[in-house]
Amino acid sequence: MFQLLNGLLFLLLQDPTAAEEVAKSVETTAVTPATAVEDVAASAPQEPAGGVKTATPDAVPVREKAADGASSIVDEAKARSDAAFDAATTQDIADAAVATEGVIEPADGEANLPPAGPDNAWVAWLILLLVIAVPILLSNLLAKMWRVKEWQGRMSVVFFTLMLGAAPFLSSLLKGEKIADQFRLGIDLAGGTNMVFQIKPEKELTNDLINEMVESVKRRVNPSGTEEITVRGVGGGRIEVIIPGEDPQTVDEIKRQITRLGSLEFFIAADSAEDREIVRAAQQLDKATKELRTDNQVQAIWSPAFEKDGEPQLMKDRSIVTREIQSIRYVKGRPESYKTEEYLLLVEPEDRRVTGRYLKSASPDIDPAGKVIVNFTFDQTGSFRFGDLTSRFDRPGREDKRKLAIVLDRRVYSAPNLNDPITGGRGQISGGGAGGFTSLEADELAGVLNAGALEVPIDPKPLSEATVDPTLGADVRNKGVRATLISALAVVLFMLYYYRFSGLIAVISLLLNLGLTLAAMLLINATFTLPGIAGIVLTIGMAVDANVLIYERMREEIAKGSSVRMAIQNGFQKAFSTIFDSNLTTLLTAVILFIIGTDQVKGFAVTLIIGLALSMYTALFVGRLIFDIAERRQWLTTLSMSRMIGETNFDFLKQQYLWAGISITIIVVGMAAFFARGEANYDIDFTGGTMVSFQTTTPQKTDDLTAALKAQFGDQFSLERLSIGDEVTPEGVGKYFRLRSTESDQHDTAATLGATPEGNEQTTAEDRVREKIYATFKDRDSIKLRMVKVEVGPISTVEIKDGDESAEALIALRFKGGPMAELGFSDEVAEGTLRDMLAGKLKAIKVEGKEKYGSLEELFDIKGLVGSGETAGELAVRKFETYQVRAIPTVAAEDLESAMKAIQTELAATPLFDEVNTFASAVAGEMKQRAILAIIVSILVISIYIWFRFQNLVFGLAAIVALVHDVLVTVGITALASYLTGTSIGNFLLLEDLRINLATIAAYLTLVGFSLNDTIVIFDRIREVRGKNPAITATMINTSLNQTLGRTILTTLTVFIVVLIMYIFGGSGIHGFAWCMVIGCIAGTYSSVYIASPILVWAMNRTIGSVKA
Repeated sequence: MFQLLNGLLFLLLQDPTAAEEVAKSVETTAVTPATAVEDVAASAPQEPAGGVKTATPDAVPVREKAADGASSIVDEAKARSDAAFDAATTQDIADAAVATEGVIEPADGEANLPPAGPDNAWVAWLILLLVIAVPILLSNLLAKMWRVKEWQGRMSVVFFTLMLGAAPFLSSLLKGEKIADQFRLGIDLAGGTNMVFQIKPEKELTNDLINEMVESVKRRVNPSGTEEITVRGVGGGRIEVIIPGEDPQTVDEIKRQITRLGSLEFFIAADSAEDREIVRAAQQLDKATKELRTDNQVQAIWSPAFEKDGEPQLMKDRSIVTREIQSIRYVKGRPESYKTEEYLLLVEPEDRRVTGRYLKSASPDIDPAGKVIVNFTFDQTGSFRFGDLTSRFDRPGREDKRKLAIVLDRRVYSAPNLNDPITGGRGQISGGGAGGFTSLEADELAGVLNAGALEVPIDPKPLSEATVDPTLGADVRNKGVRATLISALAVVLFMLYYYRFSGLIAVISLLLNLGLTLAAMLLINATFTLPGIAGIVLTIGMAVDANVLIYERMREEIAKGSSVRMAIQNGFQKAFSTIFDSNLTTLLTAVILFIIGTDQVKGFAVTLIIGLALSMYTALFVGRLIFDIAERRQWLTTLSMSRMIGETNFDFLKQQYLWAGISITIIVVGMAAFFARGEANYDIDFTGGTMVSFQTTTPQKTDDLTAALKAQFGDQFSLERLSIGDEVTPEGVGKYFRLRSTESDQHDTAATLGATPEGNEQTTAEDRVREKIYATFKDRDSIKLRMVKVEVGPISTVEIKDGDESAEALIALRFKGGPMAELGFSDEVAEGTLRDMLAGKLKAIKVEGKEKYGSLEELFDIKGLVGSGETAGELAVRKFETYQVRAIPTVAAEDLESAMKAIQTELAATPLFDEVNTFASAVAGEMKQRAILAIIVSILVISIYIWFRFQNLVFGLAAIVALVHDVLVTVGITALASYLTGTSIGNFLLLEDLRINLATIAAYLTLVGFSLNDTIVIFDRIREVRGKNPAITATMINTSLNQTLGRTILTTLTVFIVVLIMYIFGGSGIHGFAWCMVIGCIAGTYSSVYIASPILVWAMNRTIGSVKA
């Protein structure tokens, strides 16, 4: 309990803008070669007694100290000791723990801690007080008032969970934040991009190498560490990148950031004495100029300080030539001026430059003196160049050593001393002090080196890609939420009408279940996806099932003449095992689904797991407490309930062969339709291909677009109309369409690395689909696609008023005297899209066959003038309709105008896609195998559990047959329904092009668990009726089926209501999932009665005495 409260306090106190690490100071020493390591150990400053390093008065943050000239580079690492490394790591943790006690302070004298400011702290303590105190006080007060002191402990638990669930929401309200902003939305709800990249196997892909690649990609796409971007290895040498909220137009830039190996370089820092002329000339440059050129050759550059969490990590060593500058950062979408520093670095000729491409590896280690260091190794070329560089700038016998600057992505990360030439290709970097680097510092520095040193490239074409426009995501989200609310309201009204006061208790339990589920997902920072919303909706229906089972047991007890108190007691006791079994089997399928699923499908599994687990608590514990109190206080004197079905005496087994024949016929016909469809049964998740969504300017008939697209795609595509928002159009007519194509990217494998199919070198599957769609409609006046039209304004000159020192003026300073123009777009365009396109057009300008403009990063800047980007959040995609483009004076006005007109021409032939989803064939095949395996494993695991639970193999076999029946019926009817798509019947039934994808696999696994719920209810009653009789007769089966008929129909009805509402109102995103669940609900109930039960009596009577557990 203490750990839970401690975690809650941490969650409430945390501030996303706070520093992630505690600032520590590092005592530094001069750098020594490998041959003098022993001398270093002897001369290093000693730790004070107790092993705690004392901070100096001018202590600075880790990166600042590590960046000082106090680090060292040495030749060869000698013998290492794993035990020493472990001991040092343990000591680092201990030191860090002591350091946080306040011994160490940051460079500016202001503490970086606590992570939460005073405004957040009082909120956190208030919430913690409420969570602890309110349950105790309230339960004590009510227990005395209602004279139920013996139940005070139970009441305290309920109120505690209630307050714990309310804590995240109360915290948001007290801080003045919107509760809706606390939910982390997946890309299908918020828009964004999910991509899986393949690492090319040019060397052995070890776990360490994959982890290094993941960290490298993180630095590319999330340098500040504050954005909600997920980068992780997913097995098979693949990296998954999930970026919620991103616009499809920015995806290309993100891909480039991910797939480039980085820019790591080594420079010698300029010395004010030895490089006097260079330093004097560089200091005379205006601060907008970063390069010092002589005879068109770059002699030196000004490189800014590395930044972490938006703050510059300044060098403290003043021997480095430094100049202070004003820089610009964007806070909440607006420019803000701040001070930082630039350092003067000498630039080697291109053929002598040392870059990260020559660095083979870097890793933390322990030197013989027990200090934590970072080893690095160059390849042959790098070894020669690095040896030449360090030899030429060596200062033998002098105390003032030259500085070797480590520059990552044009920013100075560190500048250690250079003691001796390093000619062996291997070296060490060590922090000063008795302990050297801490293990965390060493890991970070090694990560920086590896980020630019990895030789293993990433295939620039993603194996799979899913991009959803935020507008489409918002529509999907709104429909999902609407379906949830309607479902909840329908279930609430039904329970109140049918069970009256007992229904009210069920509603209270249901609302508590929903609240706790949402709170739990917030506490674990789970991502809400569309399948996740489906999981919540399904939880509503399944959570009510437990109440139905309990209440129907109570009804039976009342019918036997029991008192209300005994009916409550026996109802909960007798229903417990059935509720436990049915929920556990569904949880097993959810766990398997979590293991095999993608990020979105895992969202469904997580919500289902959390919701079902909490439903047992709310129904069995909370519901029982409310019943006990209500009965004790005589608020409940009689159990009044409606009755849909009275006592029945049907002979269910009389026509068992007829029903078996009907099932076989449905399965055979359905499977025939399934195999006749072939690959058309599967979505691109399982076949590979590309799916895109596009818009037309006016409503169009689906049939007309399909006929037109056949000229380009042949029969290798399908088209469906999407319903977005509250759009009302005739059936088969709309403006939003989704196209699925077999176009797929080719990817390198271990056997064919470097071989790319002819003609596909430059174009991706998405590009080819885009070109075909444009070619289809470009000459059709009656069908126009939504595309962006561009207006290019006149060219003018950038001017800045004298004395203007505003942030805007600082931004424009380097463009003073350069060309400027405005671009207007018919639709909003993302900043990243325009920046990429303009850079590409300028790069295409050549003079005598060579690129006219080299470095494109500093050539121009764009500024949004009109559009939603003016009010966009700090992490949101900034889009505008009007932009101002400025270039530096060296860019000719006619070149800038030419580039902008080239953009105008390109966009005129580029249809806009609201959604892009691509799957490589290899990945699709793997997904299909995993999906089939998941279904088989789920059925087997559940059947084994049934075997174990009912102590007889026959029960498990009967369950297997029923579950296989349900899956085959659902698959077959789905295949048959596909032939009705587009017909009047299909339109009436809201049928779309139903295909098997990961969402429908989730539905199959869910219906496997759900179908078993009814089967368990019936099997449990059969066991009860059977007693100790070794045989199972038809009379026993019929008696059990008649006794459970009411609850079988009611439990199915509540779930059926939910999934039917989901199907009608949930939108296209969960349409296939909901359809499978609608069919599965009917098939599952039917199979429990007419398949599992007859098979049980047939098999049991043939195996008596031969098959026992």
